[in-house]
Amino acid sequence: MGHSHDHGNGHHHHTNNKKALFISFLFIFTFMIVEMIGGFLTNSLALLSDAGHMFNDAFALGLSLFAFKLSERTANGQKTFGYKRFEILAAFINGVTLIAISLYIFWEAYHRFLEPPEVSGTMLWIAVVGFVVNIIVALILMYSGDTEGNLNMRSALLHVFGDLLGSVGAIGAGILILLFEWNIADPVASIIVALLILISGYRVTKDSIHILMEGTPANLSFEAMENRLVQLDGVISIHDLHAWTITSNFPAFSCHMVVEENIDRDFILKQAAKVLHDEFSIHHTTIQVEGLHADIKNHEDCCN
Repeated sequence: MGHSHDHGNGHHHHTNNKKALFISFLFIFTFMIVEMIGGFLTNSLALLSDAGHMFNDAFALGLSLFAFKLSERTANGQKTFGYKRFEILAAFINGVTLIAISLYIFWEAYHRFLEPPEVSGTMLWIAVVGFVVNIIVALILMYSGDTEGNLNMRSALLHVFGDLLGSVGAIGAGILILLFEWNIADPVASIIVALLILISGYRVTKDSIHILMEGTPANLSFEAMENRLVQLDGVISIHDLHAWTITSNFPAFSCHMVVEENIDRDFILKQAAKVLHDEFSIHHTTIQVEGLHADIKNHEDCCN
């Protein structure tokens, strides 16, 4: 039996992610209050829907930050992998709330199409400030956090991008209302933004469910890993191969490897671990080595 792992490479990203989330939370929460007040005063659904999304963003960023803090807790007898997977649960919750927000905006916009309300042109200036705030927060998350490799961070960034699109929609609606008094532009902008938010929410939810169901990581090929290991000298076959993700940037791998009888099993294990590390970026591996006769017996047991 062979087992290897390496988790030190994620510590730097982990610290940066926490800092980026905390600063972003302060920006979003502060402007959420401003935009909510502005939405009520100007009677703008585009602003109110964006403020509602910002409220959810503040919650999402706070939840993501809490997930990182919780994941720092050490493993124990009940949680042998620690609390790292809570980051994926946070991403799942964020994805579901994105979908819920988009559906609510659709519902509100439908009613506003039936009875277009009077909307104040002041919404334009509030939306412009919101646009600037969202750009600042997006840049903080993109350049200070690991939004490429960490699903939790990516879900938080998608929330902010949704806000950014909401601000763009509100600005466009504000210009049309200010110049042409087209109040119908307010619910139209809201529907466009809601559609984009819905797409983002679906993607995050789908990715997090795939991880929670212990699906094979998207960047790994099940067949490629099996074929590569079988090419090692002395390896006859591979079975019971599993590849899954514990949390973002933490793929895991296990398999049973059938080898020739008179082979150096320790050397085979080191070779296999090196191949998985160097060619597939898998740092947590568990490999059980079996002789040919053991494989035949296992095959007969399965048939029986």
